[in-house]
Amino acid sequence: MKYKGILVLTVFIFFASTLFQANGQITAPGSSSVTETEYQAFPETDNIFIFCVGDENDRTASLQVQTSLTGTKNFLWEKYNPSSGSFEFYLSESSEDMQSTITGLENGGYRATVTQGESAEINRAWVFNNSITANAAISASSCESFTLQGEFSTPPLVYNDLANNTELEIFRDLRVEWVQGQTVIGGALEQIIYRPPATDTEYTLRVFDRFDCEATASIMYESIVPIAAFTADPMEGEAPLTVTFTNLSENADPNLYEWFFYRDLDDIKRESERTQQPIDSIQIVAFDQNPVFTYENSGTYKVKLVAKKSTEFQTCVDTAYLDGFIRVDTSFVAVPNVFTPNGDGTNDLFIVKFWSMQSLNISIFNRWGKRIHFWESNNVRGFEESYTATVWDGRINNRFASPGVYYYIVEGRGRDDKTRKAHGFFHLFRGID
Repeated sequence: MKYKGILVLTVFIFFASTLFQANGQITAPGSSSVTETEYQAFPETDNIFIFCVGDENDRTASLQVQTSLTGTKNFLWEKYNPSSGSFEFYLSESSEDMQSTITGLENGGYRATVTQGESAEINRAWVFNNSITANAAISASSCESFTLQGEFSTPPLVYNDLANNTELEIFRDLRVEWVQGQTVIGGALEQIIYRPPATDTEYTLRVFDRFDCEATASIMYESIVPIAAFTADPMEGEAPLTVTFTNLSENADPNLYEWFFYRDLDDIKRESERTQQPIDSIQIVAFDQNPVFTYENSGTYKVKLVAKKSTEFQTCVDTAYLDGFIRVDTSFVAVPNVFTPNGDGTNDLFIVKFWSMQSLNISIFNRWGKRIHFWESNNVRGFEESYTATVWDGRINNRFASPGVYYYIVEGRGRDDKTRKAHGFFHLFRGID
């Protein structure tokens, strides 16, 4: 009897080992990611299959068990019941197929037992329909900033330790980011945007986890702020200098522009030193969209543009200063020292160059001091780099002047309101090389 008992026990152990071998496996077609359980008391681990879904009521999860057993076999599917702490019947089917699939699954643990005669394969797995929902809004919108407000919700992914039914939550590493176009601009649900854009701009909240499941929500910022900008052309030249200002402002009301044309910097400094009092440095204020301004006097000038955007509750303002200065040249006269009225088309006329003059007169004398020619202008208006005038064609009373040395005296008043005088001599050559 003693040996017989040992034989019976040995047969039982062999039968149990055959019944619970697990040569098959469970997969999850269409799952987004897979991780493993972290049971604290149960000695084994099982796969956890994650399915990314758009709504927590979606049932996308599916499982498939594959077997190495041949012939007709029974596929028994069971679902873990946290209330009882045990697996309970879910589905059973007999088939000669090498696999069995269940779809439309709720979150939870599933066990598949495949039996064929005295052989059996047992496999387990957990599935979760992982949903995230997100919302985006804008608050506290002002001229200086606005706030992006985000929120999201997602059910926890909880499974049970099969040894003691303890609840365990899956670590998902949830993260958020705000995106503008292709640029990530922040990683918090509440994001303050300083210096708001001058154009309507879409911002997107993205919420995602380590399983590549995500949700997005977009919100359109309707701009209430302007950006002031302009160019000036030309930036320098002789007086009177006419400058065209081109308005490049964005999102501003066309009837709310203000242009401030400042006085010459040296004039401002001199008056400030003389009076020791605050002074008005503004020469004129214009309200055109693209003004044209003529600087009558030489000097160095600054310009400011104020652009405004008015809405129901507030008016936002932005200011832009000219990048650099408008430089109007001081008065200047240049007289040539050689004059060859010989009809060859080169240097045949006595031409004087001058900048920024209001009035000018030029007297020409022969070697004996007799004035032989006089030229004047009381309304000189030069542009571009300089202004030139033909002062003398080399004739005296319609007769060719003799070659030799002649003298000149220049007198005038510049647009800087300063008297300009110059004198010197030049050579008149008549011969042709």
